[in-house]
Amino acid sequence: MQGLAVALIMKGKIKTTKARAKELRPFIERLITYGKSSNKTTGSRRINAVLPKVAAKKLMIEIATKYADRKGGYTRIIKIGQRPHDAASMAFIEFV
Repeated sequence: MQGLAVALIMKGKIKTTKARAKELRPFIERLITYGKSSNKTTGSRRINAVLPKVAAKKLMIEIATKYADRKGGYTRIIKIGQRPHDAASMAFIEFV
């Protein structure tokens, strides 16, 4: 999950399997909520425990402030069909 979370934070939109996208959604939304919290010290410590410094900084400064007035639902999953060679369901996950 950490690798997918870092990729989503750095790129803003990633293509992955539908199952991974569904697992990533609550993980990344919880991190954004920690970044928005009123107690910045605790939130930043929880984020830094999971993410590398570059991704944690981008999450705290850019992404969490962008969603300061939003209660939840920071990501969206868009289904895009199946992968040709193994028929796995694919999806894009991106920030709203």
